[in-house]
Amino acid sequence: MKTAATFRRHLVAALVPAIASLALAPLVRAQLGARSTEEWLKTLEAQGRVARLKVDAAVAALALKPGDVVADIGAGSGVFTLPIARVVTAGRVYAVDIDQGLVDHIAKKAQEAKVANVRPVLGGFTDPKLPARDVDLALIFDVLHHIEDRVGYLKNLAPYLAKAGRVAVIDFHPELGPHKNDPKLQVTKEQTRQWMAAAGLKVLAEHKLYDDKWFVVYGR
Repeated sequence: MKTAATFRRHLVAALVPAIASLALAPLVRAQLGARSTEEWLKTLEAQGRVARLKVDAAVAALALKPGDVVADIGAGSGVFTLPIARVVTAGRVYAVDIDQGLVDHIAKKAQEAKVANVRPVLGGFTDPKLPARDVDLALIFDVLHHIEDRVGYLKNLAPYLAKAGRVAVIDFHPELGPHKNDPKLQVTKEQTRQWMAAAGLKVLAEHKLYDDKWFVVYGR
């Protein structure tokens, strides 16, 4: 006959995996539409996609200065990171992503291009985990809809901004984007305005650069 102690050991052994899976569940869900590093690189660096991003025009619209500190949030393959780094020559760019493979990819890409002012950062699901609170501009391009806790993330991002720091968000109009049939992967300008207000930020400017995306800059 099993003793009470033996029964308790068996019960604990059965419960530990279940508890562990529950603890990990929020992390698994924290990035919506997640993919492997290889899948992301194939998608993000597709020639047709890069051409449609209007990288040079978007960077010009950000009106960056040579000494600015920029956080490229959800930097992916670094499509925006390196062009921005070449503008802020006396500043730096934090290339933030939650995928270690993409962070390593950007580091290698910057090294090969001899761009020395890129700082790869492994961010978290709810916090970019930037190394300093000195950001003049945070760029969130085609990324906000992948963040599950948008309110929490933007509230955690705001304290990293310098006094006159800004946040630029570029995302798809829901009815024109690739996720028009998936409400979980859609964000609107009005929703984002409300989330930014909760983080203490307001609309500063709006740019009409894309047909399928909205482009709004926020700040204090």
